[in-house]
Amino acid sequence: MLRHTPVLLDEVLQFLEPGPGGRFIDATLGAGGHSRAILERTAPGGLLLAIDQDEPALAQARQDLASFGSRVLFAHSNFREIASLAAEHGFLQSDGVLADIGISSMMVDDPSRGFSFMREGPLDMRMDRTQSLTAADVVNSYSEKEVADIIYNYGEERRSRPIARSIVRSRPLQSTTDLVRSIERVTGGPRHGHIHPATRTFQGLRIYVNDELKSLEEFLDSSMSIVRSGGRVVVITFHSLEDRIVKRAFRRLEGECICPPGLPVCGCGAREIVKVLTRRPQTPAALEQEKNPRSRSAKLRVAEKL
Repeated sequence: MLRHTPVLLDEVLQFLEPGPGGRFIDATLGAGGHSRAILERTAPGGLLLAIDQDEPALAQARQDLASFGSRVLFAHSNFREIASLAAEHGFLQSDGVLADIGISSMMVDDPSRGFSFMREGPLDMRMDRTQSLTAADVVNSYSEKEVADIIYNYGEERRSRPIARSIVRSRPLQSTTDLVRSIERVTGGPRHGHIHPATRTFQGLRIYVNDELKSLEEFLDSSMSIVRSGGRVVVITFHSLEDRIVKRAFRRLEGECICPPGLPVCGCGAREIVKVLTRRPQTPAALEQEKNPRSRSAKLRVAEKL
């Protein structure tokens, strides 16, 4: 069986520096490629806490990582809960934390999850299927203005208002294909050399349904509290909204005030508790991008706790 090749693996290992006996947390387990590499390098006594909100991904990883036995612990949860999970499983003062924020290939490639505009499936888009809100709820019951705001704010789609109008006029929408058709009534079909016209709308709905940006903010606020002095937090993002949040959070944790100019008192809570090790984000080398086109937009940032 071919194993999943994780994004920016060499860079992750370079910054986390896993060694024998180390304790690490993979906050977004996914297909488990990063976790496997960390476990191999922390043998024989190293421990890993593997977190994922997608139960099928956890079930598969339990099989794939079974050879590591009790050295790996699994938790079904959102990575925003990392502080309580670390306390519960004995991973406070960990050596490092990794969060790969991108949606997993397994989710995208499964038509039943509804993440891909290239495959017909239900309008689901839940990363954690125990939650109630789905993409179908949003496109079929939210107001036109609410749908437009979601597409604009989370998908950065400039044509959000006419697309939202088309979505509302197309109700009820049952499938990803229905949604794509409603978008293409505004944008036209896909054009060679351009991103698919449904890309930003699907991104915006997915981010909203899963509350991804708020989860990322809460994770960043908590992650530094659970690593030891000298421990590192490594974050991989895949679009500008995520990367901007990570960049600003690391700047604030490094002590730089990010409040708007003119405020009489700092309100962002800036205090120097980390050193940022990546002034510019690390990106995949040309060879990795060629082998894995989905890696092209990946950006890696690292902060070390003082």
